[in-house]
Amino acid sequence: MVAREAAAAGERRTEPGRTRRRGAALEEAILDAAAAELTESGFAGMTMDKVAARAGTNKNALYRRWPHRLALGTAAYRRLATTAPVPDTGTLRGDALELLRQANRHWSSPLGAVLRELLAAAGGAAEFLAGLQDQSGEAAAAPWLTVLGRAVARGEAAPEALHPRVATVAVVLLRNEFVVRGAPSAPDGVLVEIVDEVYLPLVRGRGAGPAAALR
Repeated sequence: MVAREAAAAGERRTEPGRTRRRGAALEEAILDAAAAELTESGFAGMTMDKVAARAGTNKNALYRRWPHRLALGTAAYRRLATTAPVPDTGTLRGDALELLRQANRHWSSPLGAVLRELLAAAGGAAEFLAGLQDQSGEAAAAPWLTVLGRAVARGEAAPEALHPRVATVAVVLLRNEFVVRGAPSAPDGVLVEIVDEVYLPLVRGRGAGPAAALR
C-alpha cells in the first residue's frame, strides 16, 4: 500500500529512509538546488556535481533535463528573478527614472551579478538570452510600453512613440554600463542623463515631424 502511494506521487523507495523522486518532484528539487547554488556561489561556483549532491540525485538526472550548466543556470535564475511593480508617478520622466532605478538596483545586487555571469557565458546564444528575464524582449519591454502608453494617453507623447525599440532604449543604455563598461553600479546622475538627454528627446521627436525632431 505504501509503495503504491509513493508511486502515485511520483516517488519510489530505494533504501530505508531515502526516496528517489521522479518527474516534476525531481525537477523541482533540482531547480531549488541550482537556485541555492547560484545564490551562494554565483554561476562560476555552480557545478553540476554540487547541484546533484544538493538535490540528492545524480548528474544524469540533470543532463536528461538540461544539456549543460548554462541551461540549468538560466532556468535557476528565472526561478529567482522577480518582477517589480510598474511605477505610476504621473509623468513619463518620473516613470522612466523609476524603471531605470529598479533596473539599476537589480543589476547592482548579488542576483544581478549572477545575471551578468550568465550573459557573459551565453555570449550571443539567442536561445539563452531569450530565457533571461532581463533581456530585451517582450517581458522586458512590457513595463516600458506600459509607461509610454500612459504618456500617450496623457498627451505627453505621440502615438508614433509607442514602439518597443523606442520604449526600451533607456534600459538598453543602462545595461551597457554594466555589460560593456563593467560598472558595479550606475550613479543616479547617469540615469538622469539617459532619460533627459536620450530617452525623452527620442520619444518627443517621434511623430513631431523632421523640424521638431532636430530641435
